[in-house]
Amino acid sequence: MTQRLAGRTALVTGSSRGIGRAIAQRLAAEGAAVVVTARSTSPSRSVRDGREHVLEGTLDETVELIERAGGRAVAIAADLEDPVQRAGLVDAAVDAVGGVDILVNNAGFADYSSIESMEEGTFDRTLEHYLKVPFLLSQAVIPGMRKAGGGWIVNIGSSTGLPPIRPFREYNKTSGDVIYAAAKAALHRFTQGLAAEVEGDNIAVNVVGPSTAIMTPGAAALLPEGYEAEPVEYLAQTVLEMCTLPATERTGLVAFSLHFPWSQGIAVTSLDGGRELPRLEPPAWANPNIAADGLEA
Repeated sequence: MTQRLAGRTALVTGSSRGIGRAIAQRLAAEGAAVVVTARSTSPSRSVRDGREHVLEGTLDETVELIERAGGRAVAIAADLEDPVQRAGLVDAAVDAVGGVDILVNNAGFADYSSIESMEEGTFDRTLEHYLKVPFLLSQAVIPGMRKAGGGWIVNIGSSTGLPPIRPFREYNKTSGDVIYAAAKAALHRFTQGLAAEVEGDNIAVNVVGPSTAIMTPGAAALLPEGYEAEPVEYLAQTVLEMCTLPATERTGLVAFSLHFPWSQGIAVTSLDGGRELPRLEPPAWANPNIAADGLEA
């Protein structure tokens, strides 16, 4: 392990399972003290299409995994849909680990539905999670980052935020991902605009999204049976790369997790940093609007 983040602190939202947990593990393996946060310390219950799903994974389990690997993590439960809990999260993280050098906006809500049948509440929740929450948490961390001389904000994007492949695939006609995708597209543009605003403060702001999709507990109910998902380690590594260079060298990017390491020749390691993984070429069926260098075309 290179300990590239030794002495740094990080706040990773939605880190009780899946992508958020993997990112927290990877940052901790590089020496960061990580605050992991989710709605509660117990398994989450999510209602989709009128049916309740119990999603495995807890904050305590994430902390245990990090500590077992020799890292440091602190769990703070906060419901990001609750204005009071949301408003106090950054201050609680600062109290726990002394600051926030890295913010990863990963937490989300996805309930796919066609435009015609989607409930207004689902629309509102989707936009709140993927645009309003990153806006508010970014607002909250910027003053401390500026005072500290810099920092990194990474927003988790999606290739669905890019224009769909033409001619339209059956997925685009039937998946019901339009509002989710529109929110992710807005998050990409938010990131690029914020990057311009805070570059002079040495705060780097970037997007990292899966080149295809990652089979997380939350995504399993949304992806079609037999879908060829990508390993989460490649996304976690790409997030790490966005937290290591000053804003003058790397900011305002929309990067994708298989394309970016492949094109840049970046070694991808296991989540504990102890083992190098094989180079993994992006599949030919990935969205062609992802450029060869792994960025948004």
